Amino acid sequence: MQLEQDILQLTSQLGIAHTQCIPISALVGDNVVDRSLRTDWYQGPTLLEHLETVPVTTGDALESLRFPVQMVIRPDANFRGFAGRLASGVIRPGDQVLALPSGRKTRVRSVVSYEGDLPEAFAPMSVTLQLEDEIDLSRGDMLVSPEQCPHTAKRFQAMVVWLHGTPMEVGRTYIVKHTAKQTKIRALGISHCVNIHTLEPEQATQLNMNDIASVEFEAHAPLFFDAYARNRETGSFILIDAISNATVGAGMIQESPTDLQSQQERKIAPQEIIRNPVRVEERYRRHGHRSATLLLPNQPALASRLERALFDQGFEVLHLDSTDTPPETLGETIRATNALGAISIYSGDELDFDAKKLLAAEPRPAVFESLWGNRERQ
Repeated sequence: MQLEQDILQLTSQLGIAHTQCIPISALVGDNVVDRSLRTDWYQGPTLLEHLETVPVTTGDALESLRFPVQMVIRPDANFRGFAGRLASGVIRPGDQVLALPSGRKTRVRSVVSYEGDLPEAFAPMSVTLQLEDEIDLSRGDMLVSPEQCPHTAKRFQAMVVWLHGTPMEVGRTYIVKHTAKQTKIRALGISHCVNIHTLEPEQATQLNMNDIASVEFEAHAPLFFDAYARNRETGSFILIDAISNATVGAGMIQESPTDLQSQQERKIAPQEIIRNPVRVEERYRRHGHRSATLLLPNQPALASRLERALFDQGFEVLHLDSTDTPPETLGETIRATNALGAISIYSGDELDFDAKKLLAAEPRPAVFESLWGNRERQ
């Protein structure tokens, strides 16, 4: 039949290897359970026969180990475990694992579940892993097979389905949720949009609702991923609007960063660099935030925690103390970090009024600028 030929042609273009066409009518049950007399020309299986015989296998447990950390559990001083759901692979006590992003290797001491210790766990089980060594891991980090590591990169190419009424714009910052990790991300460019009627690529400058396109992204922190064709869990992500918290898109990673780099390598002439200096707005679009300065005098511990919290969220941030940055050079250092679009946190000795006045006279963006005035009034 022509309809079957059209369906087979479409699935072939989509790369679907096995397709079974079954004419059915749910209203009267034609070919749902029993073969219908009204379709004597059809010699294939009924829907139920096909569902009972089609091989349903998931290869997640056969793939390389991918264990995104969702939570660190430490109920007392004797137990420290990392809870999460296996995205792929099998894990057993004694197995060697590699921690990302630190790159440290260790072995699994035990695999813990609600029912007790397990001899092994496989995808998609949720378990808690105890490691033999004290390794710094937090939410969004990953334990993987040392022999078969995922890609670790900020830039990648992905097919995106846009789900929101507000169009996706190149250069705008969003939040990406990939496995258990969340960070900022922006679209560098749209390679092409897919015409849903012909499946042919078309040029596009933005994505509207239900558009499907190949997009190049850059995250603010490295992601640990595989191509979607290899691993659906580590190869997929969702995009979230940073203001409304609405889910605006879903993506499937296509290419490794090495493939992406080889496609885009080109030499830039020196005169081109001179004609195109880096502007403040370009730094803002890359970082997703403007520069700022925070004064936390004599509070190095608080400043360090704040630096870590901002850094983990994808901010470009630098902690300055009186040892590395004496008061007489503080102004020049902050001026340099502001020019780079970074956030400075000063935790050295208390500054006198003249020093604060000089810093307050520095050009600065709207973000956090009221903090200087507030501190002056205090």
